[in-house]
Amino acid sequence: MKIAKYLILGLAAIVCALVLGRSYTYKFRAQDTILVTGLGETQFTSDLIVWSGTLTAEADNVAAGYAQIEQSKRKVQQYLAAKGLPAEAVVFEFVNTDKQYAPVYNANGNWAGQRFTGYQLRQRFIVESADVEKVETISREISSLIAQGVSIEAYAPDYYYTKLDDVKMGLIEKASADARTRAEKIAQNAGTKIGRVASARMGVFQITGANSNEEFSAGGSFNTSSRQKKARITMRIEYRIK
Repeated sequence: MKIAKYLILGLAAIVCALVLGRSYTYKFRAQDTILVTGLGETQFTSDLIVWSGTLTAEADNVAAGYAQIEQSKRKVQQYLAAKGLPAEAVVFEFVNTDKQYAPVYNANGNWAGQRFTGYQLRQRFIVESADVEKVETISREISSLIAQGVSIEAYAPDYYYTKLDDVKMGLIEKASADARTRAEKIAQNAGTKIGRVASARMGVFQITGANSNEEFSAGGSFNTSSRQKKARITMRIEYRIK
């Protein structure tokens, strides 16, 4: 029993020594690195615009409603063609039809049900083009169709950039170079030099308006409302010290 007791105490001492040794090694390594965060930013102009609107009509019967939608559709097509926009840049979606009802109240003012008042029809169209300037102008002047009897709901354009992968790669390079510059400055002030990279972690890709106060998102921002954009990315890099 005494021998077993001493064996257990001996094994416990060895385990404690191993744990302490590893802790010391980890602490030494942690102190033997420099951890910095580099930033990469750039501004660019959107090269693709997506603009949409909805044609609406109200009628007592579906056939009359479709006739109104078709008339409005032709006027929109003529308007866009006159502005120099090719027909293939415009897509008209299917027509949605909804029955409309109005509440009915009795003489005492209590709700007594509802009555059918007719149909509402809606057809959405989407314009997608690389001619950002032209479509932007068209979207601002679309209200001129209202004077022609077109019932239309137009929305603000969305702006995109088709070469985001190139932007992202360039920002990673910029952020990495910025991180290395920061690490070298820290090492120089400490009288040492940086060595190889121990670890690297890329931050979230953020796209905001170029001159806006948009907040960054933990999941990444992706601005589509601004034609002029700013992209930002960070690189968290840990360097060994020589």
